[in-house]
Amino acid sequence: MRVSGNVVVIGSINLDVIAAVARLPRPGETALAQRVDVVPGGKGANQALGAARAGARVTLISAVGEDGEQYLRYLEKHGVSVQHVMRAPLATGRAYIAVDDQGENSIIVAAGANAALTAHWILRCQDVIRSADIVLVQQEIPTAAIREALTLAADAHVPTILNASPVDAASRELGDLATVVVVNEHENRLVGIPDAVVTLGAAGARWGDDAVRPMTATTVDTTGAGDAFAGALAAALAVGRSRSQALAMAVESGTSATQWAGAQPDGFEPVADLRNLS
Repeated sequence: MRVSGNVVVIGSINLDVIAAVARLPRPGETALAQRVDVVPGGKGANQALGAARAGARVTLISAVGEDGEQYLRYLEKHGVSVQHVMRAPLATGRAYIAVDDQGENSIIVAAGANAALTAHWILRCQDVIRSADIVLVQQEIPTAAIREALTLAADAHVPTILNASPVDAASRELGDLATVVVVNEHENRLVGIPDAVVTLGAAGARWGDDAVRPMTATTVDTTGAGDAFAGALAAALAVGRSRSQALAMAVESGTSATQWAGAQPDGFEPVADLRNLS
């Protein structure tokens, strides 16, 4: 049977407010920004674009406010279907990101419209979830919506990926509902999923006995690297790639994402095109 590479991403849409600083402030310390930019972000949108960059057909289930229409047009331009994005009477979510001279970051997220993404809306989108080759979710949206999405997909025998980030008290429960869990090293210590895909920053990633180190690259900004990784992993698994192949492609995409400032490139080209694979 031919697989179609149909990825459904359920997650957040944010506008990222990025402040460039010489170094990240310590607790109680004030840092002066060298520059401030407002760019598109949100783990759901980032990962949807990451899957699209890898050649998957992508549908995003999310929520925005009235200030999010231009963002939706941007997503459509880059191959992400937004017909299942709800409009909420709230401002679109915001992420406040400090990035230092070494490319490391710290992030604070204000949910905004993402908080309105309910389990009821997920139920309204159940047909697109049931028809997916893989469903990818993250934890910047309400837990009830994530649980509903994972349950619907499991009932339809659709494999799922949970990016357990930002990790919270529900992460282990949600991880037990997912086919694959993606975490970084810190999140893995908190969640403790035995066979999780673990991202290792500059050291690459591991998945059970498979481990991949990244190509050598000069880091500009690590913001969104994990999201590019997760999106590419979903795209690769959606077309039937093996664990080792999917992990290698995800590491390549995550490394590539450190080459630009912000979570999303301005006018991207595919890192690797999966459209003709079966």
